[in-house]
Amino acid sequence: MSGTPSKFNGRGIISVAGYVPYRRLDRSAVAKTFGSGGGRGKRAVASYDEDTTTMGVEAGRLALKSAPTAITDQLIFATASPAYLDKTNATTLHAALRLDSDVPALDFGGAIRSGVGSLRLALTGNGATLVVSADTRTGLPTSSDESNGGDGAAAIIVGGPEQGAVIAELLGASSITEEFIDRWRSPGSNRSKQWEERFGETKYVPIGERAFAGAIKQAEITAQDINVLAVTGMHSRACKALAGKLGATNAVAADDLTSVVGNTGTCHPALVLANVLETATPDQVIALVVLADGVEVLLFRVTDAILTFCPYRSVAKQISNGADITYGKFLAWKNQVTIEPPRRPEPDRISASVSGRTEDWKYAFVGSKDRGSGALHLPPARVSRDGGALDDMEPAPMSDVEGTIQIITIDRIAYSPSPPITFAVVDFDGGGRLPVELTDCSADDLAVGDKVEMTFRKLFTSDDIHNYFWKARPVPPA
Repeated sequence: MSGTPSKFNGRGIISVAGYVPYRRLDRSAVAKTFGSGGGRGKRAVASYDEDTTTMGVEAGRLALKSAPTAITDQLIFATASPAYLDKTNATTLHAALRLDSDVPALDFGGAIRSGVGSLRLALTGNGATLVVSADTRTGLPTSSDESNGGDGAAAIIVGGPEQGAVIAELLGASSITEEFIDRWRSPGSNRSKQWEERFGETKYVPIGERAFAGAIKQAEITAQDINVLAVTGMHSRACKALAGKLGATNAVAADDLTSVVGNTGTCHPALVLANVLETATPDQVIALVVLADGVEVLLFRVTDAILTFCPYRSVAKQISNGADITYGKFLAWKNQVTIEPPRRPEPDRISASVSGRTEDWKYAFVGSKDRGSGALHLPPARVSRDGGALDDMEPAPMSDVEGTIQIITIDRIAYSPSPPITFAVVDFDGGGRLPVELTDCSADDLAVGDKVEMTFRKLFTSDDIHNYFWKARPVPPA
C-alpha cells in the first residue's frame, strides 16, 4: 500500500505530541475520603499553575521540537475549558511559541468535538496548520466524571510533503452530525451532565457504523486492512459497543489511556493518536473514530518517515514520570474546596501596557545578548553589564535552555494559590542567571546542582486576568 497515493495529495501528520501533567490522583483516595466513588488506576491532574492555555503551549513546544524544520502557516487552538472568553486564547500560544506575526491564531472552543473537528479541517485544508487541543476535566466529588476524567493537551502539525515529512498520510475521512442531548454544561459551571447512558448508545452506534463505512469506502480499503483501531469519546459505553461492530477483526485496540491518564475530553483523540504514532511502524493503517455530538472518522496510513521521526518526549515517558497528589489538594486545585491562603494581600492585576511592551520576555522567555561581549541578560536589557554598550543587543531565546540550581529558598509567607513557594537561583547553560519559581517538584527532593528546564505557567489570576510567565521544573530522568 505504501506506493499508492491517497486522494488527499499526500496530506497528513508531520509531527505529533501529547502533554501529560506531572501530578496524578490515585482514584482509590476518593473512596477513602467519602466512602464512595473513585475506582482503580490514576488520573492526570493539571497543577494549580496550569490551565488549558499553558498545557497547550507545552504540547505545541513538544510537537515543534519533534519536527524542527516543519512550516507553520496557521495555529488553531481547541478546548472546551478556555482560560478566557471574548479574548482569543490562541494568541498566548502564538506568543509563547514565537510564531511569526503573520501566522493567524484562532480559537475553536466550547465543545469537546472542537478538538477532532479542528484536526479534520486542517487535514482537508491547505498549507501547514499547528492544531493544539487541551482540556481540564472534573466533576462533583465522588462522581464518575471526577475520577474518570483527566487533564492534558496534544499538538499535531498537519501539512503535505511540501511542508515536511508526512509520518501518517490521510487515507479517508467521514463525518456525521446529529443533534441530540448526550452531554452538556452551561457556561460558568464546573461540572457537565449526561443523559441516560442507553440513550446515547442507541444514538451513537448506528451513526458510528455509517461514518466508518463511509471512511473505508473513500479510502478504498476494507475493515480487515486496519491494524490499529482507536474509538474514543466521553460516552465509554457507546465507544465499546461501536468498536465491536466495525468488523476490524485484524486490528489491535489502541490504548485509550483512561487507566493512567483519564479521559481528557477535547484533546483525547489527539492524545491517543500521539501515543499510537510514537510506536507505529510503516504501512500500518490506523483508524481514529471519535464520538462527540456525532461521529468523526479519520483513517491514516503510516509512512516510511515514521522511522526517522523522533518524539522529543513521548506520552509514555511523561506517564512514567509523575508524582501523586493528595485528594484534598486535588479538590483545592479544582476549586471544589477553598483553603486558607497566606495572610498577605493578593497581587494586583498586571498592566496590559507593560505586558505588551515586554511580550517576547514575558511570553516567550527571550533575553538579550550583547553582540560585542556576548554577555547574556535576563531579563533583557538595553545597556550591557559587560562594557556598557548601549542598544547593541540581539534576541536570546531561552525557553529551551536548561539550567543548574545554585540556591534554593522556601517561602511560606508570600502569596501563592498553592503555598509554599519554592524559589531557586538558576544558572543557565551558556550564560545567564535568574531567580525563578519552581514547579512540578517537592522541595525535599531538590538539591543545589540539580538540572532544571523551563515551562510556561500561570503565576496568578487577578481581576480575571491571567498572569502567565515561565517557571523551572526538574529535568525528567532519561
